[in-house]
Amino acid sequence: MKGYTSDTIKNVALLGHGGCGKTTLLEAALLSTGVINRLGKVEDGNTVSDYDKMEIEKGYSISASIVPVEYNKYKINFLDTPGFFDFIGDVNSALRAAEAGVILVDASAGIQVGTEKAWNSCKEYQLPKFFFINKVDKENVNVDQTIADLKAKFGTSVVTLDDRDALNEAIAETDEALLEKFFGGETFTDEEFNKGLAAGIASGGIVPVVSGSAGGGAGLKEFLDMLLKYVPDPKTAAYEAENANEESVTLACDASAPLSAFVFKTIADPFVGKISLLKVITGKLALGVEVYNPRTEKSEKIGSFFYLRGKTQSEAPQALAGDIVAAGKLQFTQTGDTLCDKAHFVKFPRVKFPVPSLYIAVEPKVQGEDEKVSSGLHKLMEEDPSFAMKRNSETHQTLLEGQGEIQISIVTAKLKEKFGVEVEQKDPKVPYRETIKGTSDVQGKHKKQSGGAGQYGDVHVRFSPSQEEFEFAEELFGGSVPKNYVPAVEKGLRECMDKGPLAGCKVVNVKAVLYDGTYHDVDSNEMAFKIAATLAFKKGIVEAKPVLLEPIMHVEIMIPDEYMGDIMGDMNKRRGKILGMEPQQGGGQKVMAEAPQAEMFKYAIVLRSMTQARGSFTMTFGRYEEVPAHLAEKIIAAHKTETAAAE
Repeated sequence: MKGYTSDTIKNVALLGHGGCGKTTLLEAALLSTGVINRLGKVEDGNTVSDYDKMEIEKGYSISASIVPVEYNKYKINFLDTPGFFDFIGDVNSALRAAEAGVILVDASAGIQVGTEKAWNSCKEYQLPKFFFINKVDKENVNVDQTIADLKAKFGTSVVTLDDRDALNEAIAETDEALLEKFFGGETFTDEEFNKGLAAGIASGGIVPVVSGSAGGGAGLKEFLDMLLKYVPDPKTAAYEAENANEESVTLACDASAPLSAFVFKTIADPFVGKISLLKVITGKLALGVEVYNPRTEKSEKIGSFFYLRGKTQSEAPQALAGDIVAAGKLQFTQTGDTLCDKAHFVKFPRVKFPVPSLYIAVEPKVQGEDEKVSSGLHKLMEEDPSFAMKRNSETHQTLLEGQGEIQISIVTAKLKEKFGVEVEQKDPKVPYRETIKGTSDVQGKHKKQSGGAGQYGDVHVRFSPSQEEFEFAEELFGGSVPKNYVPAVEKGLRECMDKGPLAGCKVVNVKAVLYDGTYHDVDSNEMAFKIAATLAFKKGIVEAKPVLLEPIMHVEIMIPDEYMGDIMGDMNKRRGKILGMEPQQGGGQKVMAEAPQAEMFKYAIVLRSMTQARGSFTMTFGRYEEVPAHLAEKIIAAHKTETAAAE
């Protein structure tokens, strides 16, 4: 594949609902340009774009892939994105490398949730949009009705390119002189019309619609010609960045400028090693060049780079500004990083990934493989930063946090496939806590005599609620407990705070006052007083009206208006409270609520089902509250059963 300059490169993201035919459209383009000699099929697992073993098994895209198509002396870098909503992180990554988005619509299905999400994503990234109505050769398809539905849903900016009269008004709005000419009843020249059309598409004021059949090849030439004519060149785009002084700067895509590139995706392969997909923004990339990573503040050499077409690598002598290329085995580089000339510092904004909303606990099937699980998951997080792995120190569980069930299942399947370690999925445990509502005054006495030196420690401690997590004080008098044993008493109490008497949970908001005790000249020591403090704690907490606390989460839910009743009813079932609502610009509502974490681990699945995937939410920790008595009894009973079984 030869090198291309920025004025002969088009970077285009393919978007749309799952099954709308993005991958098949790419196959048709590759077939028509002679790259392949037969059309691959997703269901047969032999397409260029869906090359990952997991994609072949599942029959759908799970990550974005780059597929260049050389057509009429241009190179169109197609970024094929997944249609399932769990993989929105890969969509966001691809959009950072594109100058336009093509939204595919299945003519037999019409507008779907994925169509709406693709539209909103393009708007968020301020990308020009195109519609390709696919599968028009299916039975009982009404293309005109689909176009009418697109106009009704997305506005009058949606137009077909073969209706010049309908385009004139949209074109007039791109330029004051054209607007004046339009209202004066004058006809645009061909040059004015084409220039205005290109400007309207670039600004998003005009969204062209074409139709065809990827599987049958109908409309493909018209589609590719449209992209060459109307997708903006990389050199026309403005790239926002920061300089070394953290000041905002705007860069143009210029091959003669110092090198800068943006890493928009990482592919982690245990055999090939790490591959970084990057878009060259300025300058040119060549073998052996040294690049600087502003995030890590480290430099590394470009030892190998190549063009990717699916999984196929081809030699890249150099990559000029505007092009997309893959670099192998960059040691310090991750998705979202900038690579630049060290003498010309620049840093691009990182990829925006959604906050995880589904939480699943995992543990290795084979005991002792925790390190293998952790290592494998960290490598997979490089490839897909939209999921996270965290170790909860209170519940001692490893949690996978992702966008949905499909993503979590793919992550665990890849863990087995690529790194040879299997995990079991478990329900997450709630990090309950324990505290006291009353006071107590107890004695803790440890006395042991066994032939030689004995052990003796005796303490009197008052327990009461506190605003602090743990508060310790001493009010000793008359040398009842020597001062040198007081730190041992405090240490013994603090260590007990990790495991309460009700359900073995962390104890919080307790004040302990050591006010009296006795000691023995020979048998007393620090260990004896530490044990005495432990005995006092266990007795004192039980006598001070202990209660169980649960985390309460603050939840913000974004939904279309029509789902409001369902959301409120469901939140009540979850022991939740609606705090308020805010109408959102562009329609819909933001619902503010709070609910116990115990009721929210799988809310992502329920919300998606209730809103046909149109709803989304974020969740943050709010505070701890007392667990209702009837639920606390069940939790405490379950803990006792679990403890007895373990013994």
